Amino acid sequence: MIRCWRGPPARHSGFCGPRASWKQRLRPPKSVAGRVFLLQAGVVLLLVVVALVALVLQVQRDNTEGARNRSSTAARFVAHSPGLLQALDSPDPTAVLEPRVVQARKDAGVDYVTIFSPAGIRYAHSDPRQIGKHILGTIPDEPVVRLAKSPYGPAVSASIPIRRPDGSMAGVVAAGVTVKQLNNSVSQQLPVLLGGAGVVLALSAGGTALVSWRLRRQTHGLGPAEMTRMYEHHDAVLHAVREGVVITGGDGRLLLVNDEARRLLSLPPDAEGRHADELGLDAGITDVLMSHLPVTDEVHPAGGRLLAVSVRPAAPHEGGSGSVATLRDTTELQALAGRAEVAHERLALLYDAGVRIGTSLDMPRTAQELAQLAVPRFADFVTVDLTEPVLRGEEPGEPCLTLRRTAVAGIRESRLFPLGQLITYAAPTPHARALRGREAVLEADLRLAAVWQQQDLDRAARLLEDGFHSLVTVPLRARGIVLGLANFWRADRPESFGADDLTLAGELAARAAVSIDNARRYTKEHTVAATLQRSLLPSGAPEQNAVEVAHRYLPAMAGVGGDWFDVIPLPGARVALVVGDVAGHGLHAAVTMGRLRTAVHNFSALDLPPDELLGHLDELVARINQEAGWDDTATIGGTCAYAVYDPVTGDCSIASAGHPVPALAGTDGAVGFPDVPVAPPLGLGCEPFETARLRLTEGSRLVLYTDGLIDYRDRDIDDALRLLLDILATTPDAGAEETCQALAATVLPPQPSDDVALLVARTRLLGPDCVAEWSVPRDPAAVGPIRAECARRVCTWGLEDISFATELILSELITNAIRYGEEPIGVRLLYDRFLICEVSDGSSTSPHIRRAADTDEGGRGLFLVARFAQRWGTRYTARGKIIWTEQPLHTGTEGEGSGDLLLDQWDDATL
Repeated sequence: MIRCWRGPPARHSGFCGPRASWKQRLRPPKSVAGRVFLLQAGVVLLLVVVALVALVLQVQRDNTEGARNRSSTAARFVAHSPGLLQALDSPDPTAVLEPRVVQARKDAGVDYVTIFSPAGIRYAHSDPRQIGKHILGTIPDEPVVRLAKSPYGPAVSASIPIRRPDGSMAGVVAAGVTVKQLNNSVSQQLPVLLGGAGVVLALSAGGTALVSWRLRRQTHGLGPAEMTRMYEHHDAVLHAVREGVVITGGDGRLLLVNDEARRLLSLPPDAEGRHADELGLDAGITDVLMSHLPVTDEVHPAGGRLLAVSVRPAAPHEGGSGSVATLRDTTELQALAGRAEVAHERLALLYDAGVRIGTSLDMPRTAQELAQLAVPRFADFVTVDLTEPVLRGEEPGEPCLTLRRTAVAGIRESRLFPLGQLITYAAPTPHARALRGREAVLEADLRLAAVWQQQDLDRAARLLEDGFHSLVTVPLRARGIVLGLANFWRADRPESFGADDLTLAGELAARAAVSIDNARRYTKEHTVAATLQRSLLPSGAPEQNAVEVAHRYLPAMAGVGGDWFDVIPLPGARVALVVGDVAGHGLHAAVTMGRLRTAVHNFSALDLPPDELLGHLDELVARINQEAGWDDTATIGGTCAYAVYDPVTGDCSIASAGHPVPALAGTDGAVGFPDVPVAPPLGLGCEPFETARLRLTEGSRLVLYTDGLIDYRDRDIDDALRLLLDILATTPDAGAEETCQALAATVLPPQPSDDVALLVARTRLLGPDCVAEWSVPRDPAAVGPIRAECARRVCTWGLEDISFATELILSELITNAIRYGEEPIGVRLLYDRFLICEVSDGSSTSPHIRRAADTDEGGRGLFLVARFAQRWGTRYTARGKIIWTEQPLHTGTEGEGSGDLLLDQWDDATL
């Protein structure tokens, strides 16, 4: 050991032992902190050099650009100064230009400004000594900024020629900044950079000292003994851990193997130091250990086990390269993971079944959703068969072996029974057993099971040729009722169905069965509602001659609604056109529609004006809602449009309760929507209804419709109304049926969300030769002449066989009007489908039929009228009333004796 000699401090350096040589001083320190310090110092120096170079380049670039701008600005300022051209052409340009040049140099901050002649002789210069001298370099013809020579050395110079009006050059103005001035600004930045570098080095040194102090704190000042003990503990843990560790060198030799690795790989005791390919390991394990490539949890078989191998490169202590491999036994974990994955897939399938099966209330679609869900995730082919009563929406009885194929899905074409075929399953087949036993049946290997082939031997043989090898058939049960069968087949997938698959198929079938049963019940309710609605809607237009009628009705996709239309013949050859809409869908809307339609028929029998009829209908709806109370499901609302057309005068009266305005197409080609006041919907009772009166020419078309015709989510209502008018305008000569067909084909939505009722009426007029009118004075003596005139007109129409009954009816009605009524009194005969007799007077008192006693002298007139007329009644007008009768045009008897028959009937009636 060399001991330090302690001598006087002034004569010794203070080092212990001999002085270190310069090579030893340059040797890098062994401590981590020292090496970190050197690395940081090198990085800082590199950054300082890079920053210095970047700064110099940036400053030079910025200064050069600034010099170009300043020199160019100074030159332009002088070149464009007023009076410059006159000064150049003056006898003494220097006297005038020198002050300007000096001032321009000061203002622009450039090194010089000069003006010289086209010959290159300076007229003026910021340095008076340069005046009269020739410039250095060439004389520019155009404005230019360049690096040029100057009396002060290289400079960034801007030269601008000055030209006379005739284009000749009068002189040149030049201004410049010397390169020396640019370099001075660069040198001014160096102290700042060097000072920053010194600060960074100081901080690096302080950081290195802090890291060294922290390392000593982290190791707690452990010495060699403590580190040895730590190594022993590490070695004990390495061999006790339940994970194999293998360290291999760069040449593929095993450097370290712990006990778990020996067990997993079945290594011999002398494995360490031997080459990996000499140990008889599996090829996959050997390749991984020798490749030294990073691997994470790569599974390899080894001696009947599945090992998860992870490899990371490592640097052994003796130099070179190597790797560290860890081994974990995952045999049981892989099996468990496989079962978990299968369970996860089945749970996902069941979840998707709950979401994707039963998206609609359509049985075939629901069955198809089941088939498409199971293929190919569970089966290669799926078929669904339902019983005929279920497809009709009926309640199925005992399990039936005859089913209808409702859904088919597969990974390819197959030879299974096709879609729509009616199949009767034989008793011994798995399908029949599943239907009767109400439980799923599994045929794991169809090649060994001969019973299922008895259904169709040829088809079964073809299925086997196509690879079908396993079957699960499950009855579709809901609420204890068997609805059909779901058949799951496997062909391309090699695995056969097992017990777990049988349970999964049952779960899928159960979920589908609930949805199919809901669809079945909906179909049943829809069928009942549709039947009820069809029974409540008119089966056809009644016979009448006032208008030519065509109609369409289309129920909504959502179900039965409450739209309706009606054509109601009225007295006097008139006709009522009605279109209504009840809010909502289903049985309640259909029943409400029937009630309102019946009410409209009853109110129209009273021959009320349109506004009064809608008023009574509004009161009825309000009363129904009041009786319903707070039950929202029983509350109704609706709209209605009611029009009355008179073919004698061409008058049309229309009233609307919240209903779309009808469209009108005239014979003159004009189309549009008449000005019809639209009141609030029925049941609100907000304000009275109003009637619009129109005069229609013969051949006019009136189109009444519900909002389902024009209200469509993918189309604006205004566009639909314009389309409706366009159809009417482009078919001016079309009849009612042709117009209705065109509107249904063009305006009608493809899949209406609401019911659509469409009614088209083409007007007719009763000819003047079919109408006869007389005014009757209030004198009993006038009855005979009027009766005779009416009889002659009836004979003119060829109705001789009913002329006597007509005379009798008119005699009674005119006599009553003269005796009990008020003036004016009139008689009108209409020759239409019936012979219509009308007697009007100014009284509002309505006569009533009664049965007269044997001792009564009167009271038999209306009884006789009712006896000889097919219908009779009273309607009120603004100026009184009209008593009308309708007689068939023929009595059913011909030739002589008809008058005697009527006399006999008259005698019977008067007795």
